[in-house]
Amino acid sequence: MLTLDSKIPSGPIKDAWTKHKNDLRLVGPKNRPKYKVIVIGSGLAGASATASMAAMGYQVECFCFQDSPRRAHSIAAQGGINASKNYRNDGDSTWRLFYDTQKGGDYRAREQNVYRLAELSTSIIDQAVAQGVPFAREYGGKLANRSFGGVLVERTFYCRGETGQQLLLGAYSALEEQIAAKQAKMHTRTEMLDLVVVDGKAQGVVVRNLETGEISSHAADAVVLASGGYGNVFYLSTNAKGCNVTANFRAYRRGAGFANPCFTQIHPTSIPASGDYQSKLTLMSESLRNDGRIWVPRDPDEKRTPSDIPEAERYYYLEERYPRFGNLVPRDVAARNAKDVCDNGLGVGPTGYGVYLDFAAAIADKGVDAVKSKYANLFEMYERITDDDPTKTPMRIYPAVHYTMGGLWVDYNLMTNIPGLYSIGESNFADHGANRLGASSLMQCLADGYFIIPVTIGDFLSRHEPGQYSTENEELKQAEAAAKDQINRLLSVNGSRTTQSFHQELGKIMWEHCGISRSEESLKEGLRKIPALREEFWNNLKLPGAANELNQSLEKAGRMVDFFDFGELMCRDALLRDESCGCHLREEHQTPEGEAKRDDNNFSFVSVFEYKGEGKEPELNKEKLSFEALPLADRNYKT
Repeated sequence: MLTLDSKIPSGPIKDAWTKHKNDLRLVGPKNRPKYKVIVIGSGLAGASATASMAAMGYQVECFCFQDSPRRAHSIAAQGGINASKNYRNDGDSTWRLFYDTQKGGDYRAREQNVYRLAELSTSIIDQAVAQGVPFAREYGGKLANRSFGGVLVERTFYCRGETGQQLLLGAYSALEEQIAAKQAKMHTRTEMLDLVVVDGKAQGVVVRNLETGEISSHAADAVVLASGGYGNVFYLSTNAKGCNVTANFRAYRRGAGFANPCFTQIHPTSIPASGDYQSKLTLMSESLRNDGRIWVPRDPDEKRTPSDIPEAERYYYLEERYPRFGNLVPRDVAARNAKDVCDNGLGVGPTGYGVYLDFAAAIADKGVDAVKSKYANLFEMYERITDDDPTKTPMRIYPAVHYTMGGLWVDYNLMTNIPGLYSIGESNFADHGANRLGASSLMQCLADGYFIIPVTIGDFLSRHEPGQYSTENEELKQAEAAAKDQINRLLSVNGSRTTQSFHQELGKIMWEHCGISRSEESLKEGLRKIPALREEFWNNLKLPGAANELNQSLEKAGRMVDFFDFGELMCRDALLRDESCGCHLREEHQTPEGEAKRDDNNFSFVSVFEYKGEGKEPELNKEKLSFEALPLADRNYKT
């Protein structure tokens, strides 16, 4: 069994973070340069953590598999970032942001972590403004806000449809400043292949240079994983094609607990898939639901163009089913309802799996220029992909895999159960429960990177002498040898199927059996199919090229090894969690209205899986969740 000490501070939740910081041990300024920290990933979490720790004086080395930190997937975030500044004077507060986030996650997150996230939200905006991030502003100069799903206030700050890109440029500039000062060192085009654990502590990583194929080891006093989410296990997702689970899963194989792997968010606002040739899906920001109205024809045999369908024959299903929140219900609710109307034959488009997102009413009310000024680049993106002008024809959208709430288990300090190994941003499980509210991912990444990890990591480092690591120890050599053995094994299969064909097939299994909705039967079928496909992979993989060169096919094959095992873990977690909550809908557990039906008596816990060895069933550990500040309540978005 894993030892899961969450280190949650005692006392009132409003004072928890301040009290905890006061109780932490610190490393003095003169001693910080003696400690070395490795960061894996250079997105918002990784870049902000690297820049912040380096600015404090620590030696920091950051690794990413992109050719520049600026190409991290954080750049793709569109709609905005939440903060309880209450600029709109519409009743917002830190408490209300905490409430909305905890309710949105269907009460499957630690409330102390969620409150801390809400508490830090305003500092994130101040940090970004100081860095020159060009947030949209009102006429009087104040930062502008808009609404996102699952809330009744306007608290989302945004840079039109480029919020992630602009925030990443801010973090990137801070990172580059530290690189220039030689406080931080950047390793691009380098992928982590293994975690090195010495005497029970994380002390380094094994990496592969993606240009030369060279495998090397790097040792440090602590390791921070900021490697993002695992949505690409589904093959088609809104994630960048390079996103993968490998860094987290290699840490899991070395003993780190993996928490809530089945909690996968399906975003309701993606451009629908159009054919098997697609390698990814394109997201349309949730912010579009501020002005866009979602509907389908009431007649399943409707053949007219959308503009020719009278209002009385349009089914604005979210507005009718959820009158209080309307089109701004949370993502999981909107996604399930889109699937429902399409399954009932009301879907639009050539596949029948699409719904309309219509801006005609907003354009009639505000004018086309006003609407385009808010969403110009999103409208342009949609038109380039579909050849339809959304100011004249409604967008067609359908749910797609987007964000993952599961990740490595971490305590309140963001350290995993392996001493010295931390996990931040989407890489950990901590802040979103069973469903992430829109505009909260950027908030978590920057809270973790700028304000939490630079403080909490000192508590661990201060308890250990600096420099107690070596690239010559036996554990690093064994990890290097294991990484080389797996590469040689992949190259020696000499079969007839490409990695992509295996990935596509695994993705269909995951979508059909562990997607928007799951059932005991579907999950058991998935658990039968994945091992069979994995066995064929190891016997029939066709992999060109060699190990000691640029070989993208080899990169993808290495990631597929982890996707197979991880897909199985996801299905296992979904099968064991015999309830519905947030994005995890078990068809056996629904209210009469089709909403998720929780089982708080039996499943108010974080599921944490422990690796027990190749071919062995992982062990389930449970961290019990308590709800003292915000008692459990039904998740109701109708009234």
